[in-house]
Amino acid sequence: MDTNAIFNIQTANDFLETALAVFRFQYANNSVYKKFCDLLGKTPMQVNTLEDIPFLPIQFFKSHPVLSSAQPEEILFTSSGTTGNTTSKHYVTDLEIYRKSFRKGFSYFYGNVEEYTILALLPAYLEREGSSLIYMVNDMIDQSKMPESGFYLHNLEELAQQLKALEAAGRKTLLIGVSFALLDLVEQYDFTLKNTIVMETGGMKGRRKEMIRAELHTELKKGFGLQHIHSEYGMTELLSQAYSKGRGVFDCPPWMKILIRDPEDALSLLSDGKSGGVNVIDLANVNSCSFIATQDLGRIKDKSFEIIGRFDNSDIRGCNLMVL
Repeated sequence: MDTNAIFNIQTANDFLETALAVFRFQYANNSVYKKFCDLLGKTPMQVNTLEDIPFLPIQFFKSHPVLSSAQPEEILFTSSGTTGNTTSKHYVTDLEIYRKSFRKGFSYFYGNVEEYTILALLPAYLEREGSSLIYMVNDMIDQSKMPESGFYLHNLEELAQQLKALEAAGRKTLLIGVSFALLDLVEQYDFTLKNTIVMETGGMKGRRKEMIRAELHTELKKGFGLQHIHSEYGMTELLSQAYSKGRGVFDCPPWMKILIRDPEDALSLLSDGKSGGVNVIDLANVNSCSFIATQDLGRIKDKSFEIIGRFDNSDIRGCNLMVL
């Protein structure tokens, strides 16, 4: 399938036409997704709107190879998980699509990555293989071409010194980090930042008690001396990211869209403002599955969206039509 249309979407009609084309392609080429659609009675003949498209429960990435391509994978991305837990596996057959997605996505919201010094505080991800986030940030570091750009594992003192030096020089900087590590940083060092974007990627990874996003951001804003904390919304099973520039309200790039499903009836969608399960359309996922029912709870607000939690026991009710 020609992927050029995916990254050239300009209008709602462009998105609809491309999404329907991707659905037809994946129905024809993804045996797991086709079986799921057939069990719902949703063939291409019955699908004419976004609301008609079936969303594959994200658990399938833990139990099946979800592929719409016969090409061998170039890389296998895996989710983090505790010992004994099954992790998600995302077989990526065309890394160029992923690179195009995250490069264009970042540029869409933040401009040219070459203008930034990228400081990455992602110890939980660096300590394991197969992280799609590490792949993305590593590419961003390479693209930035700034000699100070790089990863920091546990060397918080060096990171603090680098941040302060860049701030003093008036350099445009992006600090991207996992929540627990950013909290560790502000508990040990004081900052007053004006030229730095601080972006959290979520997750305590078992290192701290979980916090709601508003509570986390309050602590980080105080520690970094900032009015807003940015956030990245992505996952192993996706090839695109949504971004928030503050208040935990996310926006999608043009080839990504969020729909909200009824938590009591997974096949029904809710209107804007109502809370429910988060369904993601990620058209960059053309070679796996672009229509995914996640385990997140959220709501749509003025074309943006918020993440407000996760399903208890990470179950998606109403979608267990196939043995996982």
